[in-house]
Amino acid sequence: MVLNTVIAKDDTWVLWAIIIIWATVSLFLEQRYKWASTISGAIIALVGAMLLSNFKIIPTKAPVYDTVWDYIVPLSIPLLLFGSNIIKVWKESRRLLVIFLIASVGTMIGAVVAFLTLHRWVPYLEKIGAMMTGSYIGGGVNFAAISSKLNTPKDMISSTVVADNSVMALYFLLLIAIPAMPFIKKHFKTDYNGATTEEEQQAFWEPKKIQILDIAISVATAFTLVAVSFKLSELIQHWIPKSNVFLTIIVSFFGDQYLLLTTFTLIVVAIWGDFFEKLAGASEIGTFLIYIFFVVIGIPASFATI
Repeated sequence: MVLNTVIAKDDTWVLWAIIIIWATVSLFLEQRYKWASTISGAIIALVGAMLLSNFKIIPTKAPVYDTVWDYIVPLSIPLLLFGSNIIKVWKESRRLLVIFLIASVGTMIGAVVAFLTLHRWVPYLEKIGAMMTGSYIGGGVNFAAISSKLNTPKDMISSTVVADNSVMALYFLLLIAIPAMPFIKKHFKTDYNGATTEEEQQAFWEPKKIQILDIAISVATAFTLVAVSFKLSELIQHWIPKSNVFLTIIVSFFGDQYLLLTTFTLIVVAIWGDFFEKLAGASEIGTFLIYIFFVVIGIPASFATI
């Protein structure tokens, strides 16, 4: 017998309120308290949503959640990419970019090895491997896009996030401890300044001067990019026949909504780099939308699955 939840799945406004409020609380806690920033606001958002659904406060399935997947996730992608001018990155950090690309290849190789080793025992590992590879290379925006593209079961997405952050917490503790070891200090010289890095991280949360026009342009541009990308994807998949393997691959690649969205966004930002560099607020809006996404992916998860 399935118990009814306190809030019904068609109680749209209440569900939206809960999602938005908990995303806000997660951000507040991450900024305000060191313990929260250590475990990350994303995990707070996800675990809080898990508790609400597992204790039958909110339903595990509702049209509101589909809206987040269908609209909020795509909109967050260009908003978070408005600060990614690939031409500027190449000019100013060419050596660092090469190192990043090498590390990205290493991540992909590691994912393939892990899949070949564990796919018999871990369900949906091909989807999980792709999601985590994208996440380790490009962060939460990649994770959101790939998980949506691959239609990974919602409970597996949330379980993956919790498992990943649990392991990574231990890994980062090790990384933090290594530079302080006497042996490392003696044999490896570094210009690293921990205080400076912490100040740079804190600067992201500092109040910024954002005008209403900045918000309007950011949102309008994001909507336009999503609309153009998704419509073009629809046309490509409709007009190009899949009569052979080659055409099927072409359609799957060039007709992918998220690939088109990312590509168009990066092209637009590269062409009008100075304009987007001065545009304030896009990253903040995109970050908040991603936190809404983390709340939603936590809802279908059960403690038993994790």
